[in-house]
Amino acid sequence: MTGDERLPRARELSTWTTRRWLRVGVAVSLTVLALLGATGAWILGRTASISDSLVDVKSPALTTSIRLESALLNQETGIRGYGLTGTPDFLKPYHQGLTEQKTYIATLSELLQGDRAGLRDLKAVQSAVQEWQERIARPIAASPAGVPSPLATERAAKGKTTFDQVRRSMATQQDGLRADRVQARADLATTMRLRNWVFSAIAVLIAVLAGVVFEALRRCITTPLERLGADARAVADGDFGHPITPTGPADLRRLSGEIDVMRQRLVRELDFSEQARLRLDEQSTELQRSNTELEQFAYVASHDLQEPLRKVSSFTQLLQRRYGGQLDDRADQYIDFAVDGANRMQTLINDLLDFSRVGRVHHAHQSVDLNSVMKRSLSALSVSIEEAGAVITRDELPTLVAEPTQMGMLWQNLIGNAVKFRRPQETPHIHVSAVRDGALWRFTVTDNGIGIAPEYAEKVFVIFQRLHTKDAYNGSGIGLAMCRKIVEFHGGTIFVDPEYTDGTRITFTLAGEPAETSLPSTASEETRSGAQPTA
Repeated sequence: MTGDERLPRARELSTWTTRRWLRVGVAVSLTVLALLGATGAWILGRTASISDSLVDVKSPALTTSIRLESALLNQETGIRGYGLTGTPDFLKPYHQGLTEQKTYIATLSELLQGDRAGLRDLKAVQSAVQEWQERIARPIAASPAGVPSPLATERAAKGKTTFDQVRRSMATQQDGLRADRVQARADLATTMRLRNWVFSAIAVLIAVLAGVVFEALRRCITTPLERLGADARAVADGDFGHPITPTGPADLRRLSGEIDVMRQRLVRELDFSEQARLRLDEQSTELQRSNTELEQFAYVASHDLQEPLRKVSSFTQLLQRRYGGQLDDRADQYIDFAVDGANRMQTLINDLLDFSRVGRVHHAHQSVDLNSVMKRSLSALSVSIEEAGAVITRDELPTLVAEPTQMGMLWQNLIGNAVKFRRPQETPHIHVSAVRDGALWRFTVTDNGIGIAPEYAEKVFVIFQRLHTKDAYNGSGIGLAMCRKIVEFHGGTIFVDPEYTDGTRITFTLAGEPAETSLPSTASEETRSGAQPTA
């Protein structure tokens, strides 16, 4: 094969996939093994056939022939003794020999089926025996007992000649059977030697085939996979510029190419991520600057803005007290508007400052008994609770790791809202429950108030979002937004239960390790007409 002819062949082999290589290798291996197996099976069958022939035919035939000869000798001895003495006891070996003769001849006829030479020798023996029996044995056996048979004397020479022919036939038969047995043994030995050579060759070929398969797997699969794995580990260790070298069959080369494409895309993504990180650092710096400005604004709002606001509020109140009723009704209304606006602005600024401090001004978390926090919150709300005649019940609350001040703000806002947004002419009933939910505690604040429509379930948690006018319900619209910020700062969630329709049910979770692992026992307390709550 010339170089020009080998090049297309090499190109064709280079397009073979691992599956194709495996199929071809398995097909070739199975073909070789099938041929070797067929050869081995033929050798084993040949060995078994010769062995069976030797054991089941040749040796038994020779043994039977010897026994047949012994039976014929017994007949001859019996006939000769009876002919010379006339004693009937001599006929017993003769008759026994006849019986054995029939048995042995039948056995030889069965054993020598398909052996023409053996059947021919058996037929010659039968002819010689039949001639001797017709001419000598039967006539003498038919002679009267008690006296010597004259035929024995007359035919003595003839009988000897006839029986010698029987002996020669038997000798010829036995020589042929011995020769067949010797030949069978020689064939068996030759076949066994051939069997040993064949199986040795099979073992050598299997070993060679295993070596070829192992080397082919190493070169075509194992080594390319190891090289691919080494390249992939180099990339995984951070050397993203390390190329993936395609080697091996076509599918492994395609896999290497796909991994290299992925590496290149990863490099591009990392470059983009690095640029994004740089931009994020810039934005973080800008955010820190903005937070600093917000903190400065909070300081200004808490000091500089409140000072002129207090002055406006003080002078408008002074104007109201001194000149109230001295001017016309419209002037009194304007003064009332100014006083109310200044007070609401004061409340709004304070609430906004409290909201901004959640999550920004960090206090040390500590073990907080929510029962004590609840007691302080109810004490702070005692006036509004007494005015509304509210009935408050609660479960035993757990002890959590939290920020105490923010927990107080949380309970005060939730209970305060439940008391504020009550139905006219109806006594407010508020229940606080707490149950363990895995690693969290799940709390609910349930009331029989005016409720929250499902479409406003998210809107109520947005800062400054109000569902009612300030004339219907006072407030700044910042309470539930502050509750959400406190709950999320403590690793929980808060939402309005849409399935509860008899009022409002606020559900929220808090993370923390309770002081006791058992669930709290349920206790209840009532606060009516401003009575102080008890734990």
